[in-house]
Amino acid sequence: MEQINIHAAKTQLSALVERAAAGEPFIIAKAGRPLVTVSPYKLTEPLPRIGFMKGLVSVPDDFDRMGEEEIVAMFEGTFDKDGDSI
Repeated sequence: MEQINIHAAKTQLSALVERAAAGEPFIIAKAGRPLVTVSPYKLTEPLPRIGFMKGLVSVPDDFDRMGEEEIVAMFEGTFDKDGDSI
């Protein structure tokens, strides 16, 4: 396994990460002494995709009109002394 000095690893980090992700692990060393091994991360389960919560969330039919009166009151400045819309 290739050993790379920490200074070189800092200056070439992006390229080294790409190599490790492609399956080519390496060792980062300081003054010739190995410190860490960098290797690709292996997922244990697939990442969730769009729609992974289908059936778990419901959206009310009036979702696009919820809070409409309060929002209009905020723009028009029509509130009573308690801060409630009139």
